[in-house]
Amino acid sequence: MAASVTELLREIAELEEPLEELRSLKTAVYSVPLNTLSELATGLRFGVLFSLLNSDDREQIDVCVAILERLLQTLEPVYLAQNFKVELQKGLQHSDDSVKILAVSQIGRIVENADAVTAVLGSPELLREMINSIGGERISVAKEAIKSLSKVAQSKAGLDALFMTSMLQDLKDVMGTNDVVRYRVYELVVEISSVSPVSLGYCANSGFISQLLGELAGDDVLIRATAIEMITALAQSQHGRQYLAQQGTIDRISNMIIGADSDPFSGFYLPNLVKFFGNLAMVDSPQQICERYPAFIEKVFEMIEGQEPTMIGVGLDTLGLLGTCIEGKQVLHKTGSTFQEVLRKLGLISCNSSTDTRVRCLDTIASLLSLPTDQQTEDLLGMTESWFQALHSHPMETFGSMSSQPFPEIHIGALKVFTAIASQPWGQRLMISTPGFVEYIVDRSTAPDKTSKDAKYELVKTLVASKTVAEIFGNQHYLQLRAYLREGPYFVKAVATVAVEGGE
Repeated sequence: MAASVTELLREIAELEEPLEELRSLKTAVYSVPLNTLSELATGLRFGVLFSLLNSDDREQIDVCVAILERLLQTLEPVYLAQNFKVELQKGLQHSDDSVKILAVSQIGRIVENADAVTAVLGSPELLREMINSIGGERISVAKEAIKSLSKVAQSKAGLDALFMTSMLQDLKDVMGTNDVVRYRVYELVVEISSVSPVSLGYCANSGFISQLLGELAGDDVLIRATAIEMITALAQSQHGRQYLAQQGTIDRISNMIIGADSDPFSGFYLPNLVKFFGNLAMVDSPQQICERYPAFIEKVFEMIEGQEPTMIGVGLDTLGLLGTCIEGKQVLHKTGSTFQEVLRKLGLISCNSSTDTRVRCLDTIASLLSLPTDQQTEDLLGMTESWFQALHSHPMETFGSMSSQPFPEIHIGALKVFTAIASQPWGQRLMISTPGFVEYIVDRSTAPDKTSKDAKYELVKTLVASKTVAEIFGNQHYLQLRAYLREGPYFVKAVATVAVEGGE
């Protein structure tokens, strides 16, 4: 079959209408194992295939792309860079998107290789075409180009090539295409900036970062919302957060939250402002962020207490995020009676909202109540127990009712809440004192589908792993749980059948 690949290529080079032979070649190259094809590929005449891409025949282009995809992936990135730079550059200029995607994905392989990327850095024309690809209509091509250019910028030589040459003007030119493309360039700049303080310095000196921060003051609320998303990504790195603090951007976003009440269009960007601080609290310090920017936590509570479903959802997700760590739980607990009111509201939402909002609420409750075994101090256990009791007048019965509902998402959400309290002694005491609860846990018929079985198994696993469960549950129940864990989530008891002779 390997010989037929070479033979077919030679034959195709001599034909004016080679579509039939191209189909045969495609079959041949996909029939040959990659390691065999790799040995063969360096000696093949690729020029023929690249030249056949210059056609109006769509099928011919598709078949050529498929063949080239298979063959080029067998070549080493250095060989690819040394021998196919011009062809890949032309591929980026091609009118057909499949050819562009082929070219940009192969360039992606080159820039990932430290030895091969120098060939790209030494080719301004190729870099320029990659920059122009960010402005293309096809989002998949633009995304690959952003990914490749961000890899180019991993070295000082790459940063110099993009920001200290005429390429900088090319980036600014493509940025002017439209709003969508402008934000693609911002995406690239944020990705590059996140790598190191040096990378951030290049991007800041180019003027892109200040332009992005300036979008916060724009009249278009949707553009403002997108800018906040980009700035949130920039804040993921420590040097990015320091830069934003130095520029006064974090204070500015806090003031935007405060001023949102007087802006009738704030609903478009307020969720992103809250998400910004939620992410900031988790990568920095929940206590410092919530104490320094009290408007953030006040707005989260206000969202949950409100009536707007979108705002409630964002508030729930943010509260759940804060509740994932001990410091976040303590910050919430310090708000005292205010948070007790929020917990009562969570209890209402978990019972009386749309299915999607109820599920998000149950996830938030589980996040708030979870407490790793090695952090279960008396104070923290007292805190989570008081939170659980604040949710409903009879929380065990309420969540128990949810866990037996036919709606899988609610059923699983309630199981997550039980799993969150399963490692805590007070939670175990509530479980054993609730009639029928242990029998429910070990009854596999109450988990109708795979996801439900997995959720229940997680609950059993958490209980069995606890050092206090044997004493609190008693030996008989503990052995039942151990047996369930040993048998696995999908165990089915075999039923013996007896043949009866002489039946009527």
